[in-house]
Amino acid sequence: MKRIINVLLVAFVLSLVPKTHVCAQWKMRRSYSEGLAMVKDANGMCGFIDKTGKVIITCQWKDAQSFSEGLAAVADINFMYGYIDKTGKVIIPCQWKDAKSFMEDWAPVRDAKYKWGYIDKTGKVVLPCQWEGAWPFSEGLAGIQDDGKCGYINKTGKVVIPCQWKVALLFHDGVALVQDANNKWGFIDKKGKVVIPCQWEDAFEFFEGLASVQDANGKYGYIDKTGKVVIPCQWEDADNFSEGVAEVEDADGNKHKIDKTGKVVK
Repeated sequence: MKRIINVLLVAFVLSLVPKTHVCAQWKMRRSYSEGLAMVKDANGMCGFIDKTGKVIITCQWKDAQSFSEGLAAVADINFMYGYIDKTGKVIIPCQWKDAKSFMEDWAPVRDAKYKWGYIDKTGKVVLPCQWEGAWPFSEGLAGIQDDGKCGYINKTGKVVIPCQWKVALLFHDGVALVQDANNKWGFIDKKGKVVIPCQWEDAFEFFEGLASVQDANGKYGYIDKTGKVVIPCQWEDADNFSEGVAEVEDADGNKHKIDKTGKVVK
């Protein structure tokens, strides 16, 4: 759960950057997304396999992202990015300096002037390349970076939440994680209102009504959507809740499962 934040990469897409694994056959393999997993061969070229391990898209790309909404961003031998479908067919030509995953039918792309904008699934530019950074849409809003600060736009390209944050992540259940100039984390709503003050050393999205947060002592606990601490910060690490339980780690490095009251159940 612990992470190092790279401001220029605003990591709202945690869910779009699956974990990687090293396998005997592959130099690297990502987790499956939409039934396929990106793999990298001994020569550093990327392709995709299905869940049986069968190669579906041969390793021919210098870089490749996981599939999202039926398309995956890939880079050709010149490190120009485009998009392929699940058969490996190039749907959007490799003509961009960088590209990110499709969400809500649009994807961020970077042009030759290193500015970011958005394209649709036909490859048409729907918002001109004009920002220092741009990230996928979520719940109708997308994080962008201008003059080193982050805010949000809607699908007309209008800035609806001013660029005032050091980091601004994806909206989820109506709120988004933001980091202020003091490197503290909190949450805002879609109007840009701070609903949970930036007071945490680290924080993660809400899952099943609770979010993992880290206090000034480096300990993790959980808050609810009012910002109230419902499970005290006492753990070395604390994962997201799923099906009513979450994995936590104690000071001795032991893993435990806790319920939403904080009780150890396993």
